[in-house]
Amino acid sequence: MLVANPLLLISMPGGSEWILIILVVLLLFGGRKIPELMRGLGRGIREFQDAKNNVKDEIEQGMKEKEKTPTSQQ
Repeated sequence: MLVANPLLLISMPGGSEWILIILVVLLLFGGRKIPELMRGLGRGIREFQDAKNNVKDEIEQGMKEKEKTPTSQQ
């Protein structure tokens, strides 16, 4: 009995598959909608990165504040 590894069945698309994917996207969305779609995608990525950076800054500020405040030991 031959069992194929499921990870081998999933791979990145090759050249001809990318062309087929692009054609399907063009047919579904049309040439005018694609720039809008990409703009929205760019805004979403930018907002995600801004939120990630804000969280990182808040954590770093909290660490700095914790280092500055002396801990009272008894």
